[in-house]
Amino acid sequence: MLLKQSDIQKIISMQDVIDIVDKTFVDLGEGKTINPTKLNLNLGDSEPTNLPYKASLNAMPAYIAWQDMAGQKWAGGWGKGRREIGRPFINALIMLVHPNYGDFLAVMDGAWITNMRTGAQTAVILRYLLKDKKDITVGLYGAGVQGRTQTEALTTIFNVQKLYVYDPVPAAAAKFKEEMKDKVQGEIILVDHPKDAAKADAVITVTPATQAFLKGEWLEKGTIYFAMGSYQECDDEAILGADKLICDHVGQCLHRGNLKALAEQGKITEESVYCTVGELAAGLKDVGSVADQKLLVVPIGMGCLDVAVAGIAYRKAFSLGMGETFAFDE
Repeated sequence: MLLKQSDIQKIISMQDVIDIVDKTFVDLGEGKTINPTKLNLNLGDSEPTNLPYKASLNAMPAYIAWQDMAGQKWAGGWGKGRREIGRPFINALIMLVHPNYGDFLAVMDGAWITNMRTGAQTAVILRYLLKDKKDITVGLYGAGVQGRTQTEALTTIFNVQKLYVYDPVPAAAAKFKEEMKDKVQGEIILVDHPKDAAKADAVITVTPATQAFLKGEWLEKGTIYFAMGSYQECDDEAILGADKLICDHVGQCLHRGNLKALAEQGKITEESVYCTVGELAAGLKDVGSVADQKLLVVPIGMGCLDVAVAGIAYRKAFSLGMGETFAFDE
């Protein structure tokens, strides 16, 4: 089956994605779902490759136990070429495979699923940490596609009373506010300086920034900071000053994104990680009172979430007679 992005959008809602992400996190924490470390193809994103594309591709395989589904996402980010032609930073494709017979079941767009599950994972993790708390304030850095899906997911679970938004491009922030004002229960407040978005229950950086702009001294006790970018968006103090560090996949988090440089210096190790998101979801670990701590969450992104959402999309599409059939072996 071949599934277009528009097909998936018709049959999968943000609430669906939230439920799928939650169930997959629990499954992962219980040791049932298999999620190997992603394999990276460097297309000029970093040294030593000297390719001019400023891009990278990741192969992200997974087996989803609660669906009995295997698959892989092939996803990448392009810091130069795609932006020049007006396309989003992320592009992705997902393939599903029958775990017993080895038949390729579906190939589908993965960019929309990536953006949706990235938003959903933040909201789901925040629910694990805040437990019964519903009224929250949020500081959001980045008013792009990821900023929108973060907001959509958060407002699905929580009552967002104030959403502080910082983007270095004022026009992007203004467009975000206009498009998202009906989704946010409370007020969207655009700020001119990054410091002004840092005093919130949840602080989220979803930017392509390659230089740290968020300072640890801005973060107060009771703040949960989600470091989501592909590079280091925050200074070392924001990382080393956290009372607890939570990762989705320890190996991946230490070798890319916000923790990479400190891990290479030996200042962050596997022992620095208090727990994984899966352990939180399965009830194996508890962070205690959030009000007395600064928490750092680094969900670098796992293929199991993409494959899980794709698996449900495939089964829904199949039952509705959607998509196109194509046999590669004919």
